[in-house]
Amino acid sequence: MELSMSGSSLRTFGRCVTFLARVASELVLQAHPAKLELNTLNSSRSAYGSVSLARDFFDSYHLDAAASAPSSTPLQCSILLKSLLAVLRTPHGALDRLAISLPEPDAPKLQVTLHCLNGVRKTYWIVCSAEPEVQSLALDRGRFPSRLTIGPRELSRLLSNFQSSLQELTIIATDPAAGLLDAGGDIGGKAVELRSYNDPAKDDCDTRLHTQLWIDPVEEFVEYVHTGDPVDVTFGVKELKAFLTFCEGCEVDILLLFEKTGEPVLLVPRFALDDGSSSDFEATLVLATMTVSQLADSNDAQQPATSAQHNGEPMAATTPPSVSNHTKIWSELSGTPKSFEANRETHAQMKSNAGTSMMNDTSIAPNVANAPRIPPVADNANNIVQPMQMDHLEEHHEVLSAMPRSQHHPSNWVGTDDNDDDNEDEELLVQTTPHYMD
Repeated sequence: MELSMSGSSLRTFGRCVTFLARVASELVLQAHPAKLELNTLNSSRSAYGSVSLARDFFDSYHLDAAASAPSSTPLQCSILLKSLLAVLRTPHGALDRLAISLPEPDAPKLQVTLHCLNGVRKTYWIVCSAEPEVQSLALDRGRFPSRLTIGPRELSRLLSNFQSSLQELTIIATDPAAGLLDAGGDIGGKAVELRSYNDPAKDDCDTRLHTQLWIDPVEEFVEYVHTGDPVDVTFGVKELKAFLTFCEGCEVDILLLFEKTGEPVLLVPRFALDDGSSSDFEATLVLATMTVSQLADSNDAQQPATSAQHNGEPMAATTPPSVSNHTKIWSELSGTPKSFEANRETHAQMKSNAGTSMMNDTSIAPNVANAPRIPPVADNANNIVQPMQMDHLEEHHEVLSAMPRSQHHPSNWVGTDDNDDDNEDEELLVQTTPHYMD
């Protein structure tokens, strides 16, 4: 097998490889006489990606006589996608063309050659797997009764309302003709709901956030078809975003087809008004869905009054925060068992008690047993009373030390101790002896 590509085909081939690398880690190449298929399947077997490149997609596409026979087995090999991504790390604008060659059907390596515009030629050899696991999946689009078509940018804007770490997304489709009431109480309105799915078995911070988004198909979707009872499908978000990026680069809409809970979801690019028969490449993403329906939870929850539109854009359902619980929540987060108001009342009461105790010195009886004893001076009556007052003040200081002092406490005033020293100096002042009068 030998093939080569350049120009826009080379850029499209790079987008295809990037898309498949976000789905799984191994790539299977199957060379048919009329096309080249690139298939991948993730390890959990919940996502299958496939890209089909027609013969006209390449500048040259050649198979040997044995592989070109209609009844022969298609030529196939399996390689790691990260190895192919490393080869395509060179910017596409610096490449003239890319050539891929597999010399023999059972060749151990795949040859990839990059011809640069500056004349440099880079050759890489990628090791092929000994026993490739080939998975082929073909689904008829006619089996899916429900479908919706949306542009990649519109879908990206809707997904931006959800948490970036969300792993599964639930789509609930209802019949627009069923006459459902919207948030304003009018007939019709939002017939599609996007809901974040959180695994009840997990107990982490991500599961505490639940987002619901009601969508009006007329305003957001290019096409929406669903009749009958409501249905819901839950699938992975990672693969959906990978396909979204691929369709956005190719500038095509996304066609999502689904049936019911437990049945696979099919995503394909929608090429303008045709079915893609005139295009030289096709892409398919098949996602497994959960077998448990989410409609039971949807019937219990009602659409909130805040689900409205702002300039034609849907808004996610939000709950206004409770102002009365703000202090309580702050206390729980900070680990403080009391509220802010309780702390203010306690602080005011302590200030009142401190002021009362300062005004009434005799209201606090000194602890004579534990008070330090200072030997009195025998010849001075004033000095006899002074040690008692000091004992009383020291005891008063010990009692108030357990309580927080306010800014009005006497010890915080400047010059308090200086006044006491002045008083002591005045008490110990000895008057001078008058002059002797003859």
